Amino acid sequence: MTSLHADEAFLGHYQLSHDPFATRVPGFKFFPAQRKPVLGQLHHLARYSQLLLVVTGPHGSGKTLLRQALVASTNKQSVQSVVVSARGAGDASGVLRQVAQALNVAQPEMHPILSQVVQLALTGQEVYILVDDAEQLGESALEALLGLAAGTPEGRPHVFLFGEASIIDRLDQLCAETGTEEERFHVIELAPYTEEETREYLAQRLDGAGQGIEVFSAAQITDIHEQSGGWPGAINQVARDSMIEAMIASRSAVKRPSMGFKMPKKHVLALGGVVVAALLAAWLIPGRSTTPTTAPANSQAQLPLGQGQAPAQQSNNGGPAIEFAGNSQPMPLPLGGNSQPVMRGPLAEAAGSGEGDGEDGGAMSNQPLQPPTVTTTAPPAGAVASPAPTPAPRPAPTTTAKPATPAPASPVAKPAPAPTQVATAKPAPKPAEKPAAAAAGVGSGWYAGQAAAHYVVQILGTSSEATAQNYVKEQGGEYRYFKKSLQGKPLYVVTYGSFADRNAALAAIKALPEKVQAGKPWPRTVGSIQQELATAR
Repeated sequence: MTSLHADEAFLGHYQLSHDPFATRVPGFKFFPAQRKPVLGQLHHLARYSQLLLVVTGPHGSGKTLLRQALVASTNKQSVQSVVVSARGAGDASGVLRQVAQALNVAQPEMHPILSQVVQLALTGQEVYILVDDAEQLGESALEALLGLAAGTPEGRPHVFLFGEASIIDRLDQLCAETGTEEERFHVIELAPYTEEETREYLAQRLDGAGQGIEVFSAAQITDIHEQSGGWPGAINQVARDSMIEAMIASRSAVKRPSMGFKMPKKHVLALGGVVVAALLAAWLIPGRSTTPTTAPANSQAQLPLGQGQAPAQQSNNGGPAIEFAGNSQPMPLPLGGNSQPVMRGPLAEAAGSGEGDGEDGGAMSNQPLQPPTVTTTAPPAGAVASPAPTPAPRPAPTTTAKPATPAPASPVAKPAPAPTQVATAKPAPKPAEKPAAAAAGVGSGWYAGQAAAHYVVQILGTSSEATAQNYVKEQGGEYRYFKKSLQGKPLYVVTYGSFADRNAALAAIKALPEKVQAGKPWPRTVGSIQQELATAR
């Protein structure tokens, strides 16, 4: 599970020294219930039986742990144990090669290996050959192990196979093909724990991590036993899931009474900025639309020199300029044919000094003695504007002007270009769409849409979203990930598939690639993920 080993969050919540239900834990003690009698039976049969011994049970029944206990409990002075990996020994040559290498035999063949076994027996040493995951062996490998177990009259090794029940039919078929009616192997089937044994097993695991069985209620222990079927591997997974779900529920219950509206400070500041900008825009836009609508379309306002305030200030191209707070320079805002006056500084200074508004460079800078003219509305189509001292930036039409009618609805009633310009200058909503798209790719919506009782397989967790994205992209198919918070930091959790029950999820784990299985994936309910996503919000 890499960085997400047991989620690492509930260790502090339950004050555990380590994950009590991990595959390997410090100071683990062999749990004797249902397994100690089997261990004693294996030692007895190894001494007195000449048959190949087969230990069967489903995935998670404790076969590997029993094999480890068998090796650990043998006398190292009188027994040489050879552990064979079924994954690296699919055929007879693979099995013989591993056995020959462990016994220092030069030739990986049946006769030299058995000769070495006989020599070791003369010195008082027996040979145990133990094969884990034996159901993965090929037919030739099983046949070779049957031959080693038969041995020679002078001596033979003791062969132990640990695998699922499917291996029994294959061994029966091989024995039938040889035509011999004598028994060649003996089967020991592991049994699941009773509910009381499940409770004792949980107590031993928790005690090793610094806690007691009080962590679970009687109802939880019953539920763990029923869901796991009493098999120790499944007990570990279900018990850990139960602890994580209880932790999330308790944290949610603590947070639930707080009904106040809370928002991060940076969000409050951003919202305040939006409100201020909206108020400023609302104040500026109506200020430009106060032009009297009863004036004729081609009317002009004349002010005597040295009196009053200037109705407007011309920009470089003759259009009005608008000034924003915090900016000392006016911003030209061309309004087409619907120009409106904007109040600026005293006009008498410009006329009296004889220099005009030099910073704007308009017509007034060259005609200091002429009274300023401010156009309140654009002339209607076909009308001629009043003569100006200098040529206007836009050539006026030469047709004869007709008496203007009192402001029809067309130019005066639509001072809308100014808001259009302001809206164009703020393309803020589009950049805001990118984080939303990125968040949608996380896949939280998919988990919310699944049934809480369904299961997924948790593959790994990482603090880098790019790592999670690359992993999902590389694996493809039913891989996806979601974002959660762990100790205040973001954590991206990759999961696989969607299954109706726990057994289906466990079966899917066995079908995953070896590289994925190496990370020890485990099944968990969609409900626990939904709770984590709800807490993260």
